[in-house]
Amino acid sequence: MTEPTTVQNDDVVVFLAGGNGRASAPLVPVPQSDAAVNVADLAVTRGDGVFESIGVVGGRLIELPRHLARLAHSAELLELPPPDLAAFEAAAHTALAAHAPAPELLVKLFHSRGVETPAHTIDGPTGWVQVLEGADHTAARRDGVRVVLLDRGYRSDIAQTAPWLLQGAKTLSYALNKAALREAARRDADDVVFVSTDGVLLEGPTANVVVRHGDVFRTPRTDLGILAGTTQAAFFDTVRAQGLTAEEAVLTPDDLTTADAAWLCSSGRLLAPIRSLDGAPLPVDAHFTAHVLTQAFGLPT
Repeated sequence: MTEPTTVQNDDVVVFLAGGNGRASAPLVPVPQSDAAVNVADLAVTRGDGVFESIGVVGGRLIELPRHLARLAHSAELLELPPPDLAAFEAAAHTALAAHAPAPELLVKLFHSRGVETPAHTIDGPTGWVQVLEGADHTAARRDGVRVVLLDRGYRSDIAQTAPWLLQGAKTLSYALNKAALREAARRDADDVVFVSTDGVLLEGPTANVVVRHGDVFRTPRTDLGILAGTTQAAFFDTVRAQGLTAEEAVLTPDDLTTADAAWLCSSGRLLAPIRSLDGAPLPVDAHFTAHVLTQAFGLPT
């Protein structure tokens, strides 16, 4: 096997061999600027695929097993061919080894239904891994983020009443998520927390929500159509290791406005305190945030 070549000062892509999402050697990293996906791939034409974003701190993939499991779960919800998780894991490590070192990176896994042929058949799934340098989230982790509440437009039981809407799957169809973030910017905020039409607190466009009341930490239940959070799960592991209570629950906006502290959890930012909600200030527990960032994710103090 040839040693991976470091691609200095450029983001890296590794295609799973043949573009079919199956393991094969060698896995060859290429600069992102040289990577190409078939324009007929359904990931491009219809957003018909799933993905994962994995934070990397000090060269360590954060919560890789949970991300691989969630990739498989999302694929199952979309009735995609099951992704070869061993191939994705190997490709992630290969791409990461080829990228120029950095304190923090982001690894993205993509699994698409594949290329639609002229006969309207599908030529097998496609898969690739991308490693890139993300934004600098130091200020968000330290100072917190400004959040607004937005109506998600459906009830909290939508995952049970309309499973074809794919709530709880991390799909490539992210236009609505990005539209919500643009609306937040128009309201002079950094991010969004969605609320169902029956008044239940849900999640952000790219993040899970955690609220703290005393020694009890809660996050919205996944059966509400919430994407299971890998970063939130690592946060809860740390909380429970300290003998504190961490649980899923049905929450309302009042649980957020009355919280002793609250956070958005995502693979890129990891942990960002919510410092204001709809313009009203919320308390920020900077000490506890820094503790979790160190204990759960290995960020330096």
